[in-house]
Amino acid sequence: MYAILGLIVLVALYAVFVYNGLVRARQMAEEAWSGIDVQLKRRADLIPNLIETVKGYAAHEKTTLEEVVALRNKAQSVPTGDVAGRAQAEGLLGQALGRLLALAEAYPDLKANENFRELQTSLETMESEIQMARRYYNGAARDLNVRVESFPSNLVAGQFGFQKRDYFEITNEADRAVPTVKF
Repeated sequence: MYAILGLIVLVALYAVFVYNGLVRARQMAEEAWSGIDVQLKRRADLIPNLIETVKGYAAHEKTTLEEVVALRNKAQSVPTGDVAGRAQAEGLLGQALGRLLALAEAYPDLKANENFRELQTSLETMESEIQMARRYYNGAARDLNVRVESFPSNLVAGQFGFQKRDYFEITNEADRAVPTVKF
């Protein structure tokens, strides 16, 4: 009798331990996603300043400027939980930003402009921080996914509705390509 009761208590304690581990992993993934979101918002806030600076020097590059603005707006309109959609939109925005920054090569006055250089440096720093945030999120998502899929924690995960997270990655090979700029 005591052996059965002891076994039930041990199983219950193990289930609580696994559940708490799943909750911790889910919270880490949510915190990591929040970090990506913050960095992407900072980049989105920087883009209008960059566009205005470039506009003064490259008025005839209107299509490139409009494309960056449209892609920024599209990226910001992706629902918060749509990791794959956000990754795709941000990949396209990154390509357009690359083309925008490459315009500086054609406009020496713009390249020498202090405001533009500061914005470019800020954007480059932000891109680095976004990459770090993506790696952190993907690591947290991986840890949660392993727990959700591994036996016996998958039994507890299934009972309490824990689900795998998508990775924040570029799925379109064209998004990985170096942007081409033609003048």
